[in-house]
Amino acid sequence: MQGVRKNNYTKSLAILVIVIVLFFLPQYGSDYAISIGVLIFLYISLGQMWNLLGGYSGLVSLGQQIFVGIGGYTAALVTEVWHQSIAVSLVVAAGVSLVFAFIISFPIFKMRGVYFTIGTWIVSEALLVFFRNWKFVNYDAGYNITIAYRIPMSQIYHGALVIGIGSVVLVYLILRSRMGLALMSMRDNEGAAEVRGVRLYRTKLYCFVISSVYTAITGVVLYLNIAYIKPGAAFGIDWTVCMVFIVVIGGLGTIEGPIIGAVVYVILRQYLYSFPGISMVILGAVAVAIILLMPKGIMGAIHKKFGVEVFSVRRRIDERLEDGS
Repeated sequence: MQGVRKNNYTKSLAILVIVIVLFFLPQYGSDYAISIGVLIFLYISLGQMWNLLGGYSGLVSLGQQIFVGIGGYTAALVTEVWHQSIAVSLVVAAGVSLVFAFIISFPIFKMRGVYFTIGTWIVSEALLVFFRNWKFVNYDAGYNITIAYRIPMSQIYHGALVIGIGSVVLVYLILRSRMGLALMSMRDNEGAAEVRGVRLYRTKLYCFVISSVYTAITGVVLYLNIAYIKPGAAFGIDWTVCMVFIVVIGGLGTIEGPIIGAVVYVILRQYLYSFPGISMVILGAVAVAIILLMPKGIMGAIHKKFGVEVFSVRRRIDERLEDGS
């Protein structure tokens, strides 16, 4: 027991040191390093939210770009049309995504398996067509998000850092709760979970709404970093493809997986800018190679060989006894 506690203290201290080093990166890092950091933290957040759905709940979605687009367009409209602050856009994005996720949950939760996956993708395609023909959002021309040019890069970096770390903490806390147990039991066997008292629809709804709202918040900062938005990019399936890539190569159903996957994905994308015609082919080949060599992803292979697990969501018997449960 003391060895376990000592190991936990060591891991906590190491994580704290890493966070402190990352927090002060703008003071000693180059502009390029800062921009890479922004992308990594934001993709960590996207990966964690997709992993919460697909890896821990069994809700494999191909429509999470819905909420990236909602976040991006909220940032554009709130700042460009209504001339409000970024803080207001974050609140509005959270509210709009919450309502929209709740509305579409009624039809798509009636679908299971591949039908749920296709259903989420159809909703995103419908939104893409709608925004391309909606005058209020400037049709397919999109918006320049000019407020982004007035925000120091260090502030965008720290915002991305908070969002990235927040996504890890949020998923960890959910998985260590009763809701986390319900999600994983639902993923493994919905029928058995329902017999054991898991309220399937409510559990799915909570998970879907949390993932959607946080994805939209991430979308706000993503498009502040990009500084331009149009429907084809905002609601394109490329966002979900990158989320799936990040989670699969990092390790599906692990908290560490999306962190590793985001780092690998961003670094690969930087190098592949020199090969615009075949960059997606190379990414696909990398994904296939990792799946064949490491079916459980990079983190799964590390855990199998070395027994390393940074964020353990398993509850030990002695912990439950200490909690009085």
